[in-house]
Amino acid sequence: MTRVALITGGQRGIGLCIARALAEAGYSLALASRSAEDTPAVQNAIKELRTQTSVAYYQFDVGQGGTNAATLLDQVEADLGPLSTFINNAGIGAPVRGDMLELEPSNFDLVMNVNLRGAFFLAQEAAKRLLNRGKDAPYGSIQFVSSVSADMVSIERAEYCLSKAAAAMMARLYAVRLANAGIGVFELRPGIIETDMTAGVKGKYDNLISDGLVPAGRWGYPEDIGSVVVPLAEGQFIFATGAVIPIDGGLSIHRL
Repeated sequence: MTRVALITGGQRGIGLCIARALAEAGYSLALASRSAEDTPAVQNAIKELRTQTSVAYYQFDVGQGGTNAATLLDQVEADLGPLSTFINNAGIGAPVRGDMLELEPSNFDLVMNVNLRGAFFLAQEAAKRLLNRGKDAPYGSIQFVSSVSADMVSIERAEYCLSKAAAAMMARLYAVRLANAGIGVFELRPGIIETDMTAGVKGKYDNLISDGLVPAGRWGYPEDIGSVVVPLAEGQFIFATGAVIPIDGGLSIHRL
């Protein structure tokens, strides 16, 4: 039976590297993001990935919550077949970095809608589909791409940290709810990853990494996350459901 993976934000950065890894493992791919299908990033991703596997793209705004989640999953399953893996990767950072005492409610709501509310209800719909598959269906999993900011404080990005801390509980809740059905749920916590999202602070983190902030002594790359996703999706860690997996070069290890 064909294995199908739905990846939000799968057209670039971490999401694209996850898509590449799953394509190499033989998964058919459903990519969803709010970008229009004719944008260069989307077109380039589809062109590349289609050299390896079946790919379908859906314009979908995670920030709209669960409004269109069922419609999206209906389209995915009609185009590619029953869902095997859902990778909740789409997310946004703080729209404005600065003093948390000046944080605007609109920015708070925007980040929460994408990183938490929308993620919850899309995962809810994915979980229902995974539960309703037949006995012979491939192993099913849900993976939440979170951040070390779920546990590490950045006072200039309060809304982002709060959204990721809540997302950590969301992953645990789904893990417990789905464990008896043999569906694995995992939280991946990237550290300082070199992507478009971090381009604006590259100089700052180059210096901090040089000064020893990251024990591994380098930036993380999107490929580092992609390499972790496949064994989780294929059930190699089935009894570790609910696990939090730091992908941060040792950044989050407490040190004196």
